[in-house]
Amino acid sequence: MSLNVVDIVKNLLNAAGIDYRDVTETELAGQTIYSIVTKDSGASLIGFHSETIHAIDSLVKKIAEKQAGSQEGATRNEPLFLVDVNDHRTKQIKDLQSKALIMAERARSFQYDVELSPMSAYERLIVHTTLAEASNIKTESQGEGRNRRVVIKYAA
Repeated sequence: MSLNVVDIVKNLLNAAGIDYRDVTETELAGQTIYSIVTKDSGASLIGFHSETIHAIDSLVKKIAEKQAGSQEGATRNEPLFLVDVNDHRTKQIKDLQSKALIMAERARSFQYDVELSPMSAYERLIVHTTLAEASNIKTESQGEGRNRRVVIKYAA
């Protein structure tokens, strides 16, 4: 019996009485994204500063982790996927990828290091993943805590 995250998301939404049209699965930035498609803007599911969708994401991951743990002695690693609403988080990822590519081109053109503004561990992972195969470019994280940032380095 395999883990079906789409069913977990649908069951959670149904149990909470939340109206939705569908739950779709896509791949982006090396992750599977399960997007809840709603009839309205989805603002109530996204929440202020995306707090609601982050909470839904955490709940779905905990349920998936528990179900995976009960199957065949699975490891206790957190599942690698994201829950989204009406492509809200997908758009943020694509914007971050575009910014990373533009900054990498700047580092390559001017042959100097480009320091990005501080970002979360997840955002840094997206930048590192996006630029992993870029020619003449290396990335590294620098700084501590909330000031941790990605530096895009020109590598001749």
